[in-house]
Amino acid sequence: MIVGIIDYGSGNIRSVQKSFEKAGSLIDKEVEVITISSASQLNLVDKIVLPGQGAFADCMKALRNIDNMVNFLNKNVIKEKKIFLGICIGMQLLASESTEHGKNKGLAWVKGRVKKLKRNTKHFKIPHMGWNSVLYSDGHPLFKNIRKEEDFYFVHSYEFVSDAPENILASTKYGNEVVAAVEKDNIVGVQFHPEKSQNAGIQFIKNFLEWQL
Repeated sequence: MIVGIIDYGSGNIRSVQKSFEKAGSLIDKEVEVITISSASQLNLVDKIVLPGQGAFADCMKALRNIDNMVNFLNKNVIKEKKIFLGICIGMQLLASESTEHGKNKGLAWVKGRVKKLKRNTKHFKIPHMGWNSVLYSDGHPLFKNIRKEEDFYFVHSYEFVSDAPENILASTKYGNEVVAAVEKDNIVGVQFHPEKSQNAGIQFIKNFLEWQL
């Protein structure tokens, strides 16, 4: 199995790659992890990972600046149904639009919008940075062997607001309830950083590598 991590200049790609390599060593199947910097490379892989840090508009622009990348993503993920994981901003880019620095269009794969986190008391600072417990849907293979309300690491100032509750896979509490993961068919996105979430993060990545539709 070949896993492709899209390198579009956003986030610590090497950290993500090392985590996937470590998790890949724990499964029965041979796993090769590569970085993708051109659209045509998507055709070579079995699973696709889109990490990301920074502003929504900047990340979407960087993705579009790679020739045909969005077209090839639509072909591989939407048409061919390759399994896909978006991490942090990579999850937010799944939405239809974001209000960060004006209205900006996303990939529109999962119904929802991205908006600034609500700061309802002085105790909940923005950005939300640190460990938070994640409450997930029972029985989903992506959370196999992960305890209920396990802690994962978050760094974000904006949140994914779902327009389709059936697509919410997991949530966390940060003042208000915040979407921690979304899923639609072969597409999954997580607001937390599994590559920074120690043993629970490695288990999540292992589950993703083993996940079949």
